[in-house]
Amino acid sequence: MATSKSSTPPEETRLDPHVDAPSTTAPGDGPADTTDPDERATSATPDKGAAGQAGHGTVNAVVPVPKKTAAARKGKDRVETYSALRPDGTEVTVERNIETGESSVKEG
Repeated sequence: MATSKSSTPPEETRLDPHVDAPSTTAPGDGPADTTDPDERATSATPDKGAAGQAGHGTVNAVVPVPKKTAAARKGKDRVETYSALRPDGTEVTVERNIETGESSVKEG
């Protein structure tokens, strides 16, 4: 996460926690972009007065949301199994874990 208000663009984009200066992003990224797939953004009330006094024409209005920690699942996974046809007409058995979304294909 970018914590400094540097004018040098970073190589990766992370959401900035400050709301009194423009966000720092890698070239081609927007203010709410991030290269971290687990990072989520939310709107924030910017401090336009502080940004204006510092000479900034724009201000960051998107901050990161604290990351969630997934609770450990209890119990047995639910799994569905069904027959399907491949494009060549071969019958296969598809097994899908409803909890995780993982699928596997078994011949026959």
